[in-house]
Amino acid sequence: MYVMQTKLTLRLEESLIKRAKKEAALRGTSVSQMVGDYLSALNVEESEQDLSPVTRSFVGVMEATDFSEEDYKRHLKDKHL
Repeated sequence: MYVMQTKLTLRLEESLIKRAKKEAALRGTSVSQMVGDYLSALNVEESEQDLSPVTRSFVGVMEATDFSEEDYKRHLKDKHL
């Protein structure tokens, strides 16, 4: 599925931009991707307001992993059989 991307210009303090670039480099991503991830997370928070604080704290924990659904099924099988 193709999602059209559009350019956005932000005006921020120079020191904040430097910190954002440094953090992006540490994470192996871009400032644009970090901003996009943050804005996407805002929607997630709105749709999950009914969750308890503990449950809500787990949302997104596994997003940056390489685990697949098959890995999870294998884990459950190993654990319970």
